Amino acid sequence: MKSVGIGSFFLKKIVAMSSPGIINRLSSTGRHRNILTVYGCKLIHGEILSSNVQTRHFSDDVVYKPDLRRSTEFRERSTSVTSFYNQSAIDQYAKANSVRLTPTTLLYAGKIPDGSHLLRSAQYLHKELPVRIAHRIKGFRNLPFIVGCNPTILQVHEMYIRAFNILSRHPPVDDKASEEKFSETLRTLLDDHKDVVTLLAEGFSECRKHIEDEELIKQFLDRTLKSRLGIRLLCEHHLALHNEQPNHVGIIDVNFSPRKLIEQKAEFVRTICESKYGYAPNFRLNGHLHGRFPYIPPPLEYIVGEILKNAFRASVESNMDNLNNIPDVVVTIAVNDVDFVVRVSDRGGGIPHKIINKVWNYNFTTSGTSTDDRVNGGLYGFGLPGSRAYAEFLGGTLLLETMQGVGTDIYLRLCHIDSSREAFRI
Repeated sequence: MKSVGIGSFFLKKIVAMSSPGIINRLSSTGRHRNILTVYGCKLIHGEILSSNVQTRHFSDDVVYKPDLRRSTEFRERSTSVTSFYNQSAIDQYAKANSVRLTPTTLLYAGKIPDGSHLLRSAQYLHKELPVRIAHRIKGFRNLPFIVGCNPTILQVHEMYIRAFNILSRHPPVDDKASEEKFSETLRTLLDDHKDVVTLLAEGFSECRKHIEDEELIKQFLDRTLKSRLGIRLLCEHHLALHNEQPNHVGIIDVNFSPRKLIEQKAEFVRTICESKYGYAPNFRLNGHLHGRFPYIPPPLEYIVGEILKNAFRASVESNMDNLNNIPDVVVTIAVNDVDFVVRVSDRGGGIPHKIINKVWNYNFTTSGTSTDDRVNGGLYGFGLPGSRAYAEFLGGTLLLETMQGVGTDIYLRLCHIDSSREAFRI
């Protein structure tokens, strides 16, 4: 028997080693049936079928004759599953190229009193979002079979398929009423997908021992996180256009102050640090503290938060015997006509040589590796590599310099969105 698509080796093993009873038990298990359907195959009473698979009996001695009535019933029950995965439609959308917009386009599109700007925005998203989601579904299908079968990763895969089905089948947006209905759909989907990064981190942590090609996984996660960021920014911008805020065009703050955002995040992280350890370092700001310019705060808020969490944690954990005199975390801001830079400096002992090359790997974390009983364990290790992926999406860079035995400096450099240079596309 010839198996096709992702995981063909494993499907061959299933066919070679399983009896009809085992296969039927698999087919009656929703999760296993979904796994095989995701990867382009269906279980039909002891036979794995795909577009170019020749059927064969599972025993050379006993001819297995499926009950035709039961087969018909099974096919009827599986119709909804097959329709859900809707592979031909996904493949068709995945062939199309996405149309990415510059932040300048969003900034200067402007508001029109008759609300036609909302209609145009919704029509763009109605056409664009299924294409982008189909690209991500294709990425999930290209994962190693044993990784794609992880229940948590499969859950995220199915969330993307569900979102594709909802958006690709949504009625056309051609008036105010249909735009409002489409906006409500976007709002619901954004809420449904708010935990996707956490689920991905959990899923890849669970199947870490099965991953042989680290670069393949890194490329998948980089693309998935960047795509997710772009989709969320576009959707949140459209929804924000409905609500007027001072100094805002959608999600763009036209009078953005990096100092204000950093102070808010530092206070938040300091509170978390005190809650976990009982102590936290102070933080100091210097540089161009009065700089203001148009920018998109949400992704910067995430990146700065992750950098500060690492700095605060390292500062505390390397000074467990001197908790009343923890060195300050220092944040420096530099603003020029082309870009702006945020440097976060800690005196948390630096990163050892033996792990310096691993800090950009997903699921790698030094949190929880301390032998000091006073230090609690850590999380999934998505913060630093995820922040770098976001910075790259925003046309910038995230660099690290460490001095073993002293501390670490992180440099975040991001382009202005209203300069004559095209910084990036969303």
